[in-house]
Amino acid sequence: MKGWVTTGMKRVYITTIVTALLVVAAFSMIYPVWNRTARVDVLKVGFIYKNDESTPYTCNFMLAQEALEQNLPNRVKVITRSNVSEEDTLEPLRDLVREGCAIIFTNNNSTQMIEAAREYPQVQFCQGAFATTDDVSDVKNYHSFAGAIYEARYASGVAAGIKLRDMIDRHVIEPEEALVGYVGSYPIADVMSSFTAFLLGVRSVAPEATMRVQYTHVWNSYSKEKACARALIDEGCVVISQHTDTIGPAVACEEVSSAKKVFHVGYHQSMIDVAPTTSLTSARIDWSVYVLGAVKALLEGKEIEQYVAGNVFGNDMCAGFDHGWVELTELNPQLAPYGTQEKLDRVIEALRKGTLEVFKGDYTGVDPDNPADTIDLNQGYKENASTSWPTFHYVLNDVVTVEE
Repeated sequence: MKGWVTTGMKRVYITTIVTALLVVAAFSMIYPVWNRTARVDVLKVGFIYKNDESTPYTCNFMLAQEALEQNLPNRVKVITRSNVSEEDTLEPLRDLVREGCAIIFTNNNSTQMIEAAREYPQVQFCQGAFATTDDVSDVKNYHSFAGAIYEARYASGVAAGIKLRDMIDRHVIEPEEALVGYVGSYPIADVMSSFTAFLLGVRSVAPEATMRVQYTHVWNSYSKEKACARALIDEGCVVISQHTDTIGPAVACEEVSSAKKVFHVGYHQSMIDVAPTTSLTSARIDWSVYVLGAVKALLEGKEIEQYVAGNVFGNDMCAGFDHGWVELTELNPQLAPYGTQEKLDRVIEALRKGTLEVFKGDYTGVDPDNPADTIDLNQGYKENASTSWPTFHYVLNDVVTVEE
């Protein structure tokens, strides 16, 4: 009897141990799956900003972060770094990786983003508005993206053209005085594409218009941008637009005496608050469409380029009005002639449907860096056909003057 109890107890012990081992083994198999799910339940998202909210360029990009936090308040934790220069991007990127970020966005323009992607293949790196000549097809965790801003530039040009047409028709200015000024940062395709699209929009309504361009040779300089705008105003420009990062040109227009109004079309954000009597509207990229889509893709375990709606070029993406990547800010009702909004709505709808070709018309142009490289726009030119970075790099003959 005593031996039977001992044997029975041994059997109980063995059964208990075996059961425990099976439970541990099962949990060890389930835990990694559960743990991976937990890791993406709250995703750490990093943002590296070139400037801060005081600069329209970065302020506009920060709206994507705001949209992300509003739409996924319990699913994301955002970590940011501001005022990061292009040449000093790598260490802040490494810091965000060490803090556990699974995806990082930047509005900077740095090849160091690609370097970081190669260094940390488990993290997704997404860079806005960056052109690279490097082959990054092997870097599957590096992504670039931008809105087809030429569409919004064209539409904002139409708004400016309607204003010019009204001024001419009311004899406020003579047809030969329909002079448009443009403050650009650098003589590169990004800027040249934008000012050309803007002018073509203007001339679709006011074909008398011509343009003068001045470059600041810097992206972000309030004083230089304002000085260029003032110089263009002194030359007789009655509309000023810009492809720069600050409100300098808008302020320059607002400071013109009330006897001689000079109207402004902005970039990145509405500038009506700083130029209430001169700012018509602004063109902007809505970065939140891509940012929100990319984060949702990670949360759902999907590829970014397969999840986000837009035109895909490998690991590069672009879209315009068709997918909400670009827009015009509100129209200033105190300045816009009657019927302006209705006209803009029709233009934007045509751009959305793809029935309006921006870079087409009876124009010829030349590459300022290579006079042998010319273009005839009677044949048309498809912008953003294979990359999110603009490629139109010509100055139109007879209607655009670049001032050095």
